[in-house]
Amino acid sequence: MSRHERVLLDGPDGKIEMFVEPHEAPQGIALVAHPHPLYGGTADNKVVTTLARTFRELGCLTLRPSFRGVGGSQGAHDHGIAETEDLLVVHSHARQRFGAGLPVYLAGFSFGAHVVARVAQRLAAAGAAAQRLVLVGTAAGFVEGLRRYETAAVPADTIVIHGSRDEIVPLANVLAWAEALELPVTVIPGADHFFHRRLHLIRAIIRRQWH
Repeated sequence: MSRHERVLLDGPDGKIEMFVEPHEAPQGIALVAHPHPLYGGTADNKVVTTLARTFRELGCLTLRPSFRGVGGSQGAHDHGIAETEDLLVVHSHARQRFGAGLPVYLAGFSFGAHVVARVAQRLAAAGAAAQRLVLVGTAAGFVEGLRRYETAAVPADTIVIHGSRDEIVPLANVLAWAEALELPVTVIPGADHFFHRRLHLIRAIIRRQWH
């Protein structure tokens, strides 16, 4: 990982921790959200750091916030509702600190992808739509032991990546969500939910689909 700065922001229910990784000549801001905080999800998750690294290679400075209850972030888990508000605070801070003229990209893994879809919907409604989304292992539909995720609609150019052997969020769930949106899904054969030994493919897929 590159050097990063740990920042604590004032959020609706206390501090929000995030890790900022700079770029010497940023062409955009990428906000990357981590998986479920009650099941070990952190901003240092390998899929999350792979996404951040890929965005830096594409010319972005990156922000990796910790969801409430994780690391230095305060507040209680709220199934994506309050977490959406927290990420909107991070987004607002980023625009103010790094420049309102830079495009903002949103990315998320698992629960983080579900929250990012909600954030994107809110930003679009406010007339400040994100430039593009990348969703990996998206929590959608009924997930064993957790809850049913009603994942928001996303723009047609969203990059959606899922593993064929995802044991936590079945591929069928994501295909059912995407079908209604006429949204392509890139499937990595043999990949489980955490993309063990397949992280390099996530990076390659994003780079190929970026332009």
